[in-house]
Amino acid sequence: MKYLEWRNRMAFIICIAALIIMMFVFTKMLLSFSNNSSAAVESVDATVVEKKQGIYTHMQSEAHVPWFRVVFEMTDGSLMEFQMQQGDFRELEKGDRGMLTYQGNRYICYQKYKFKSEAQEGRKMLSESIAKLVQYGITTGLTPECERNYTTNLLLDVFHEDDYEKPDNIEEPVNLEETLDELLDEAVKRGLIEDSIVYRDLFDTRLMNCLMPRPGQVTKRILGTNMQKARKKATDYFYKLSQDSNYIRRYRVEKDQKWKVDSPYGEIDITINLSKPEKDPKAIAAARNVKSGSYPKCLLCPENEGYAGRVNHPARQNHRIIPITINDTPWGFQYSPYVYYNEHCIVFNCQHTPMKIERNAFIKLFDFVKLFPHYFLGSNADLPIVGGSILSHDHFQGGHYTFAMAKAPIEQHVVLPGFEDVEAGIVKWPLSVLRIRHKDFNRLVDLATHVLEVWRGYTDEKAFIYAETNGEPHNTITPIARKVGDTYELDLTLRNNITTEEHPLGVYHPHAEYHHIKKENIGLIEVMGLAVLPARLKGEMELLEEYILEGKDISSNEQIEKHAEWVKKFLPKYPEITKENIHGILQKEIGIVFTHVLEDAGVYKCTTEGREAFMRFLETL
Repeated sequence: MKYLEWRNRMAFIICIAALIIMMFVFTKMLLSFSNNSSAAVESVDATVVEKKQGIYTHMQSEAHVPWFRVVFEMTDGSLMEFQMQQGDFRELEKGDRGMLTYQGNRYICYQKYKFKSEAQEGRKMLSESIAKLVQYGITTGLTPECERNYTTNLLLDVFHEDDYEKPDNIEEPVNLEETLDELLDEAVKRGLIEDSIVYRDLFDTRLMNCLMPRPGQVTKRILGTNMQKARKKATDYFYKLSQDSNYIRRYRVEKDQKWKVDSPYGEIDITINLSKPEKDPKAIAAARNVKSGSYPKCLLCPENEGYAGRVNHPARQNHRIIPITINDTPWGFQYSPYVYYNEHCIVFNCQHTPMKIERNAFIKLFDFVKLFPHYFLGSNADLPIVGGSILSHDHFQGGHYTFAMAKAPIEQHVVLPGFEDVEAGIVKWPLSVLRIRHKDFNRLVDLATHVLEVWRGYTDEKAFIYAETNGEPHNTITPIARKVGDTYELDLTLRNNITTEEHPLGVYHPHAEYHHIKKENIGLIEVMGLAVLPARLKGEMELLEEYILEGKDISSNEQIEKHAEWVKKFLPKYPEITKENIHGILQKEIGIVFTHVLEDAGVYKCTTEGREAFMRFLETL
């Protein structure tokens, strides 16, 4: 009996509770309806940012009722969430943009704009840019037609994209620079890279690698060519590949300013190097924070081939190296990414070993020239100041170009004891050059070795030539080998790196009065007659043109005041300076300065006294 009373009482309590809940829900719905009805109907620009759906299970009937909700983002960044019918829910996609109409918290409708959502548009543009890049690879021969889908998928993976919309058509020829810029901008939008020249270069190199043949395929094609009959054809293919792959960035190299200037020694080449991009401050700061690595050991090591790079080391995924044998040891053949002249190549030891000018160096030069007789090959000197920028790795530089030095004639022939069969003589050149010629390169190797050994220990105080001071050696040679017709040539440029208080950077180095134009070392390329000048000169010359034409005080401008004395000296030579001729005047005067720089680098000057001193050395041979 008591149990029945208790059960009836509990049933009554449950009914009352249910009634209260129902009344609460009904009141809430009524208030919500009332609020919604009294609220103004609003239409706002909104983007679909999230879709939610689930199943609601009714407690009493246990019925399963689906629910659908969508989150919208307003233009001010605020979020609103609405429940809606399944049909409306299905019509919406994340990323849609359109006009949201609602009343209070009640969803009314959503009118999509006619254009596609930004995300959809971005995917479409990415697909088009990828298709263009793949087409570029196929057109240039980097990518075979049968790998179109494979290459497309590689690029999609780089962008973490799993959707692709094939464009209807691709306009050719594809502009590589524009296409890469489109892809890089998209990578920035997606947060894959920072918008900086350093990070963009690292990323576009990764993109280009997707188009590239593997190193073994390139090597097989070049070395599989009949090298005896088609050596030039092999280098033509490799040079084109190095450009098509964007390893040599054509569109940057084309920005370099190049001109020629007549001099007493022939036509001198001048270039203002603009192809090396300036690093932005953020990248410089990032590079400082990067722990310096030992892999690859330097920019010339073969381990650079395929390396992804980092902020303080360039990416080389699109880089290819051809293995060759030089002096019975493995070496690599590649092109310089900055190509200061036509087909500017670098030949390097596969072992990270320091440069050394010795007998073997001459053998190596001719081993290469025998392989590629249409190329010259030379070496930087192996001592600081007169050497190149990388003395830690044994390497040479060459190419398919004839410099003024190679065109310069022998001014004074000499006969050297024991080598009477070898044509030899002093070249009419601002640096001190002994040219030796013979059809048998072995005779040149023997003579060059003899000249080097004597020069290493040679001192002539009257000519201010010292073999060493305080145990530090000063004498070395910059050699350049080539083949002219059926005759081998070797130019031996005598170098000395002694310093004094008056010339702390080197007695045979650009003197201080010319540092406003050229302060850097005179390496192999400059020795041959090509001035590689810093990018700063472009802006400085433009300013100088303005100041000269308008009669402004050059010394009043901090950027160009270093040029004031120079301009003051040459201006009287030109009675009429106009807007039309000022550019040519400055180019000519820069060439004159560089000629004087080369004269400074000559250990024996092109004077009577200089020639007599040069002959004193040759007589010791």
